[in-house]
Amino acid sequence: MIRLIKVTDIKQYAYCQRIIYFTYCMPVQPRQTYKMQNGQERHDRNEELEPRRTLERYGLEEGEKRFGVRLSSPELNLKGEMDMMVVQEGNYIPIELKYTNRQPGINHKYQLIAYCLLVEDQYQTKINRGLIHLIPPKETIEVELTPGLREEVKEIISGINEIIATEKMPAPTSDRGKCRDCEYQNYCGDV
Repeated sequence: MIRLIKVTDIKQYAYCQRIIYFTYCMPVQPRQTYKMQNGQERHDRNEELEPRRTLERYGLEEGEKRFGVRLSSPELNLKGEMDMMVVQEGNYIPIELKYTNRQPGINHKYQLIAYCLLVEDQYQTKINRGLIHLIPPKETIEVELTPGLREEVKEIISGINEIIATEKMPAPTSDRGKCRDCEYQNYCGDV
């Protein structure tokens, strides 16, 4: 049986590859950080409110909203549950909701691209873009699905599979500021 990695693993790998190691190779119970708890609470609240909101906030005029869309692809070795997808006359627009005032990082863009690849595979369609919606500023950022981004996400999937297969701990992230709020900082031994 093939173990499919999660789309969130792609975001984590881009943030710090060691998270993948601690998740799959040395499974430990990470501590719940304030950011994680607060993020989950805000995500839950947004899920409650989202069905009543219009598509206008995403720069869309019409379409059917679908929430918590579960996707999987043995071919991509990937699975995930997308926040939201809008379907417009056979076109699919994946939307990731982020509770932040900051512009999305590359790890968030990779996560969105991975969902786009899953939608393409599962619905046998072609996707050109996805959206990241920043909740507090009510700003929507369009992310184009370029060949380069597609390839980068596929390389990340390969990198994740390599960490799992070799069980070799990757080097720590070069941005040590990320370690401050990391749920795995007690296990790294480098901070």
